[in-house]
Parts: sequence; structure tokens; C-alpha cells
Amino acid sequence: MAYGRYFKAYKKTDLDAEMSVADPHRITQMLYEGLIDRLSQAKGAIDRKDYKLKAEKISKALGIVNGLQMSLDPNVDKNLYEPINNLYEHIKYLLNEASTGLETEPIDRAIALITPVKEAWDNIPEEEKNKVNAIIKKKLGLPE
Repeated sequence: MAYGRYFKAYKKTDLDAEMSVADPHRITQMLYEGLIDRLSQAKGAIDRKDYKLKAEKISKALGIVNGLQMSLDPNVDKNLYEPINNLYEHIKYLLNEASTGLETEPIDRAIALITPVKEAWDNIPEEEKNKVNAIIKKKLGLPE
């Protein structure tokens, strides 16, 4: 069916367009959303014994976690850096455990760990978002 391929292309183009105009806060928000989505898809794939899809979704989830982890800056807040870095390391451990053990329980634990972080990110006051976005854009040489 060509429809599925066209829909995927549309969604990718739509996501690419949103990413190109999104502020740094929104990009991180999208990464958290994508991570939870991939984890849910991996869980469903394990339940259906679709191990190829499981591998694909866990691989994509690991890529997102690695991206989030690489974006951490230990110079900004050393008190936050270590616990968040450790959280990401633990999530990667859980995903590897789920992948090799073909179990959904580690994925449930990973989702339970990342959901409060995503919710906290979603609830950052607009004034703080704007302030941090301006700092990040200036640091990256982007127009404000």
C-alpha cells in the first residue's frame, strides 16, 4: 500500500518542519514525547513477539536517550547533571534488559522513570522557557 509510505513521508516532513522552527525547549519536549512513544511501541512489539520491530523501536529509543544525555551540560548545574545523567544511564540499562530478556517490565520501569521528567519539562513556566531559549540560541549563534 502506497498510502502508508506517503503518510510516513508526510509525518517525517511535518516533524522536520516543526523541528526546524521549534525552540530548544520544544525540541527537548519532542524528544521526551518520541522516547515514550518508542518505548510503548517496543512494548507492544514484545507482546506480539515481533522482535524485528522491538529491536527497531528500542534502538530508536536508545538513540533518543543518547541524544538527551549528550545535550546535558555539566557546567550549567552540577547538582542536576549527575542525577539526570545517571537516570539516562539507568534507562539505557533497562532498555538493554528489555531487549535481551524480551520482557516488557523493564520498559514499564523506564516509562515510569521518564514520565515525571517529561511532565516537569512540560510545566516549566513560559518566562523561564523564553529566558533559557534565548541563552541557548545565543550560545549556538541562532537568531532570537
